[in-house]
Amino acid sequence: MVAVSQAEESHQRRLARNLNELLQELRVAQAGVQILFGFLLSIVFTERYASADAYIRATHLITILFAGGAVALLTAPAPWHRLLFRRGRREDVIEIANRFAIAGLVCLALAMTGTILMLGEVIVGGWIAIVMGVFAALVFGTLWFAWPWYERRRDTVTDGDEDDEDRIE
Repeated sequence: MVAVSQAEESHQRRLARNLNELLQELRVAQAGVQILFGFLLSIVFTERYASADAYIRATHLITILFAGGAVALLTAPAPWHRLLFRRGRREDVIEIANRFAIAGLVCLALAMTGTILMLGEVIVGGWIAIVMGVFAALVFGTLWFAWPWYERRRDTVTDGDEDDEDRIE
């Protein structure tokens, strides 16, 4: 197979590659969020949940809502692609899917934080559970958002550069 340089890559091939890369990234996140969502749903049917206080129940409900939002946002690009397939809208699908992916990851980070907070509250309770929740929020916020955005600001790539492999055109 002959390697094609970025300069020689056609607009449509670049869009196809960008879409494939995005969908592959979403597959990674989707599996995790769907497992988390199932776990959160199953908690309601345990004996211990029946005696949970209002704080645990509210945390659980909010966490389920964020997990459900993450499932919806992270899976939305697939139906968008399918429904707009062969309509010349690949660029629109990529732009919208990218926004959905970022919003879905925000929801997933909040769902993970809520899950850690809730489990911490059930297992150890008190201020330690809150510290666990805050720590989880800091870890997700830093690794998934703050650090990449910091690195993005350090980029030397400008909007006019043609050979950035991640650039959607």
